[in-house]
Amino acid sequence: MRSIWNGAISFGLVSIPIKLVNATESHAVSFRQIHTEDGGRIRYRKVCELEDREVTQAEIGKAYEDADGSMIPITDEDLSQLPIPTARTIEIVAFVPEDRIDPLQMGSAYYLAASGAPAAKPYTLLREALKRSNRVAIAKFALRGRERLGMLRVVGDAIAMHGLLWPDEVRAPEGVAPEAGVTVRDQELDLADALMDTLGEIDLDDLHDEYREAVEEVVAAKAAGERPPEVREEAAPGKVLDLMAALESSVRAARESRDGEEAGAPEKAQVRSLPQRGNSSRRAPKETGGKKSTSAAKKTAAKKAEPKKSTAGSAGSAKKTAAKSTAKKAAPKSTTRSGDKATARGTAKSTAKKTASRRRSA
Repeated sequence: MRSIWNGAISFGLVSIPIKLVNATESHAVSFRQIHTEDGGRIRYRKVCELEDREVTQAEIGKAYEDADGSMIPITDEDLSQLPIPTARTIEIVAFVPEDRIDPLQMGSAYYLAASGAPAAKPYTLLREALKRSNRVAIAKFALRGRERLGMLRVVGDAIAMHGLLWPDEVRAPEGVAPEAGVTVRDQELDLADALMDTLGEIDLDDLHDEYREAVEEVVAAKAAGERPPEVREEAAPGKVLDLMAALESSVRAARESRDGEEAGAPEKAQVRSLPQRGNSSRRAPKETGGKKSTSAAKKTAAKKAEPKKSTAGSAGSAKKTAAKSTAKKAAPKSTTRSGDKATARGTAKSTAKKTASRRRSA
């Protein structure tokens, strides 16, 4: 990565030579202005208003516009005389917990790379000290003609610096919040919590710029002489006046979306409880003593009685079925008793014969 600034980190009496490189990059598709009639490029030219002619870069300087519109020329020599100790130094002034930094102050991000072998040891010392203290360093530095505020923190094995706005550059949120008093009910908060829980978390690495991808497809198609792909228009959301209804619909839609994703996972294929919530006819009727539960109970009793009728082989009344069932139950008992008596008689005869044979032999 190309460095945009060379200097050193001032850590007390320790000086760490470093190079400043951009930590982020823009992937946005940029366009040029053209003349729509012939496709010619539209360019801006720097013209002096007094002479009405184009001037070169060497003829251009800086000036401060006063309140009355007059220009006060400022030269590079004037600025070079200013007492800026951070012109080539990132001066650490304090170490604070990271939660002390308001995200509103955070701006551009940079990586600080050690410049040369001698910088490796002090660079590693500062990195490990930041790790162990669980704090960030607040520093001052000068870049692009002005002194800035920065925050140093550890990212992986490197030290990163975030440009910070000065505290007086952050506006207070006056007049932003609703002026009229608004009361939020507990039921609405519960639904909002349910919606947040249903949506869950997301891996930020899975997010991507869909608009940029669509623009690239259009550019590629037109470059190949093809017709740009048609973009499906999203249906405009209906105007919902009832906040509770909007929250309930959002929770329901989020759950259906989540259930659809879970259904596609093999390890969760056997779980199918949530999709049945919308079908009330599959639920067992509650015994409330009403007409619906009574008719359902009769149907259930009739279904249970059908196997008994088919077993008895009769389509008669319930009394005949009960009589036949009683006769069948009584039959095995009598058979069993007569069989037991016959067995007892046979055993007695066999015992008597064995006793008489023993007496003869004696």
